[in-house]
Amino acid sequence: MTQQGAVLQGYNNELVKCIEDLCMQKEELNKQIQQAEEEKNKLQHEIQVLSEQLEYVCENLAQKVASRNELDKILAETEAAYMKILDSSRTLLNVLKKEVGSLKHSPDLKMN
Repeated sequence: MTQQGAVLQGYNNELVKCIEDLCMQKEELNKQIQQAEEEKNKLQHEIQVLSEQLEYVCENLAQKVASRNELDKILAETEAAYMKILDSSRTLLNVLKKEVGSLKHSPDLKMN
């Protein structure tokens, strides 16, 4: 019976060692899980911050594009009006030159 008790004690010792090893593996896995959860939370926070920054940049960009479009419209209208002024000035100058030319040939007007 003593021999059976020794064998049983050996089995018991091995079983206790296996259980201890499993507990250590569980603790290590728990640490890894906790680290992974912390990393996940950190990344989710960064995603939230970046999403908010992206939203701000997109809104700012949309406002700037709208402002640029408005400036393009104003510039086009201003350039068109300026071209009309230039055309009117050219027409006025041509009319004035003709009038002055007519006056030079007029017998009633002598130019010095």
